[in-house]
Amino acid sequence: MFKKWNELSLVKKIIMGLIIGIALAIIAPNQLKPIQLLGILFVGALKSVAPILVFFLVISAVAQHKPGQKTNMKSVVFLYLIGTLSAGIVAVIASFIFKVKITLGESVQSIAPPSGVAEVLKTLLLNIVDNPINALANANYIGILVWAVLLGIALKHSSDSTKSIISNFSDALSQIVKWVISLAPLGIAGLVFTSISTSGLSSLLQYGRLLALLLGAMIFMALVVNPLIAFIMIKENPYPLVFKCLRQSGITAFFTRSSAANIPVNMDLCEELKLDKDMYSVSIPLGATINMAGAAITISVLTLAAVNTLGIHVDFGTAVILSILSAVSACGASGVAGGSLLLIPLACSLFGIPNDVAMQVVGVGFIIGVIQDSVETGLNSSTDALFTAVAEFAEWKKEGRKIKIK
Repeated sequence: MFKKWNELSLVKKIIMGLIIGIALAIIAPNQLKPIQLLGILFVGALKSVAPILVFFLVISAVAQHKPGQKTNMKSVVFLYLIGTLSAGIVAVIASFIFKVKITLGESVQSIAPPSGVAEVLKTLLLNIVDNPINALANANYIGILVWAVLLGIALKHSSDSTKSIISNFSDALSQIVKWVISLAPLGIAGLVFTSISTSGLSSLLQYGRLLALLLGAMIFMALVVNPLIAFIMIKENPYPLVFKCLRQSGITAFFTRSSAANIPVNMDLCEELKLDKDMYSVSIPLGATINMAGAAITISVLTLAAVNTLGIHVDFGTAVILSILSAVSACGASGVAGGSLLLIPLACSLFGIPNDVAMQVVGVGFIIGVIQDSVETGLNSSTDALFTAVAEFAEWKKEGRKIKIK
């Protein structure tokens, strides 16, 4: 049985863990509570290794970049920003077409969200100058990226042996993350058991229309908008590449619910596509921080659901501002499960919605988060790999090289 288990693909193992978790939560929710520990340990392991992984990956990539070497980072960052803004626009349009209301009035846990754009910008600047040890301890990925880039630049002229040591650390941490992800079936069983045994299946069914709108917008983004952006860049059928990224990156990210933890998967995918390692070693960790199309959709849809519930009129100008605001806010969202939800009150403030009501919307987000956040992360992470490949393939086209996707 152990041999057969090892022969199964990770996706099949995770699906089995999902089914087992649901079954145990329905059959004996009170008697098997120690199973919850599996989910807690799995999430804790991901959270602990992801920050230091990003730190060493970026240091290694920047330090080993040769002066004058050509990269496509400008194109990648441009695609990240266009993709996130497009997601915000898609979410707003979808919310206008399919007006969804939610039940408000439930008590939610007190959480301190940002009070406005000024506070978001202030927090961003403070995160940039954060102490590197503190940034690693608190998973401040903006601070981690800044310090990693600075250290990488400072180590550019170091000896080859020093660069080799940093590269070895990066490879070792990537291997550790792969080990953790291999335990995902047990972790998923624990997480699903916890969600269903505490909230029940009704907690997911109650907000079916809202969930359908969120998932519909994310699927439209993944299968229509992203391929359109890719086609404009490479002038070829983008769907083989889109489906490859969704299959090899999106599915894994769906179950781990962490863009940062999915970095090694995207790195392997980029290597398989024969992309430039100097570019994707930086663009993939960067994408896990700022490429947040799924987060932009979540922020816009949940905010407009509250607006519809309260009967607030939304004009065209305000809708445009919301699209931009959700995209900018999403770029600062945490790369961990549920990170985008705490930015909803910021968008709600645009419509004068009181903070206590906005926090009830956040509570709704946590209720449906077991599915919504998984799909959001799958979209975010697969798009990191997609846009990285598209930026380089566009250069290949200019050079007359052929693009082959298997």
